[in-house]
Amino acid sequence: MGDFIGHISPGLFLVFYGLYQAVIVSRAVIFNDSLLYPSYLSKNKGKWARLWKMAHAGWLKVVIGSLLIVYEISCVKEGLTLMTKGVMPPRFMYPKEWQHLTMFFLLTLDGCVETVSKNVLRQRCVLLERGATVLGVYVLLLLLVSHVKESSGVELQVHSLLILVVFLLMLVLTAELWAPEMFHLWMIETFLILIMGSWLIQTAFILFRPVSGFPWEDDDISDIMFVTTFFCWHVMINALCMLGIYGVSSFWHRCYSPSLRLMGSKEALYQESSSGTFYKLLQEAEQQDKDDQAPLLSKISPCDRA
Repeated sequence: MGDFIGHISPGLFLVFYGLYQAVIVSRAVIFNDSLLYPSYLSKNKGKWARLWKMAHAGWLKVVIGSLLIVYEISCVKEGLTLMTKGVMPPRFMYPKEWQHLTMFFLLTLDGCVETVSKNVLRQRCVLLERGATVLGVYVLLLLLVSHVKESSGVELQVHSLLILVVFLLMLVLTAELWAPEMFHLWMIETFLILIMGSWLIQTAFILFRPVSGFPWEDDDISDIMFVTTFFCWHVMINALCMLGIYGVSSFWHRCYSPSLRLMGSKEALYQESSSGTFYKLLQEAEQQDKDDQAPLLSKISPCDRA
């Protein structure tokens, strides 16, 4: 799995998953809707209602995780064995490949838990879903830390930045266990997933297929510094990407969503009534009070006034 395909495949999955989640979060923010129980799922009651209620992200995790497991096993031509045979004392074999398998197995397990929770259980268990995701990220962080023990130079810098993103993602997902409906945490989570995916794709080109055609030099400080520079560019690009998704989603829903048009018309009507009709009613009421007080003042004599 330590090749170009092995890095770019998980990266593409994370990028598309992050884009999908960015659209979901943007829609929830625009409509002030629930992130875990969106209202559009309960409104779909036609023949496609069951399809809309499927755990799409869960099934995607199961499929991608299973394919990556099969690819990882097929990459070892001699067969993926745990320990050497006929050698004393026995030694562990393919440590990085077994770490990759553990990562992909937890991705598949996370998808299975999400699918069962959403489509099998009578009542959805959000804590179980988030717990499975947090478990996967915790294990991923531990595996990545030990994964770079033999790395140096450019490879070490690339994986260190990836570890930083995974660590921040672990903190956000842990906080979501206590605040699963907080928009800010979901936005940060989506942002970190996009960075993680795009950086894995960049890692595949840096380590295995450099765009210039020449390998990066581990002893060149300029190459190591530019790795960090590229990472900062990924951060900015993904931030602009999320901002663009929110802007396009807001424009789309305001132009083509009847519910948002109705909300806009209600707000306009309220503002118009508060600024125009209400002001006229207030003037009429004041004039009526003056008219009612006029006869009373005329009945009072000058002596009484004195």
